[in-house]
Amino acid sequence: MPPAVEPEYWQDACKHLMKRDRVMKKLIPRHPDVCLQSRGDAFVTLARSIVGQQISVKAAQSVWDRFESLTRKMTPAQVLKLKVDDMRASGLSARKVEYLVDLALHFADKRVRVSDWPGMDDEAIIAELVAIRGIGRWTAEMFLIFHLMRPNVLPLDDIGLQTGISQAYFSGEPVSRSEIREVAGSWAPFCSVATWYIWRSLDPLPVSY
Repeated sequence: MPPAVEPEYWQDACKHLMKRDRVMKKLIPRHPDVCLQSRGDAFVTLARSIVGQQISVKAAQSVWDRFESLTRKMTPAQVLKLKVDDMRASGLSARKVEYLVDLALHFADKRVRVSDWPGMDDEAIIAELVAIRGIGRWTAEMFLIFHLMRPNVLPLDDIGLQTGISQAYFSGEPVSRSEIREVAGSWAPFCSVATWYIWRSLDPLPVSY
């Protein structure tokens, strides 16, 4: 990971959340001196998100480490040089290999407007990303949070967010999307930050993509 650079809105967000939400008031002080971090590389962030789909954080890191060791630098051009058999041997499914190659092609052929993203709104970026095979809304939302560090993303389909809200707000009962939105009503405009702390309630080690 690169050195931590705290998002400029982080402290304001923490104050807002602790003032507006009883769970956040207790949760945030338990995790001092840590915050959301960006790896600073759009391609790597998306590639890690694809690798991490439908497997645990620990398993994803193990597969990523083996995949990353196949090349000296994780770039679209280098990924396109890799042999499919070697990628499969690192623990990637055939489908994830296809997704990673398609992602690399989109970047190599400049079919994604990376330089335009900072000036685009969240939904416009999501629409561009989901056009890439293997990237659904959840992956695009992780990208908004972890790469672009957008402050107000609420990933409704995230299992960690669902589990954390269930445990912290509903005594472990299953929660619906509407119930998640209701809880998050007091989080706006800092849903990304609240989500990050909900993840911390389940796993103290910060997750990153």
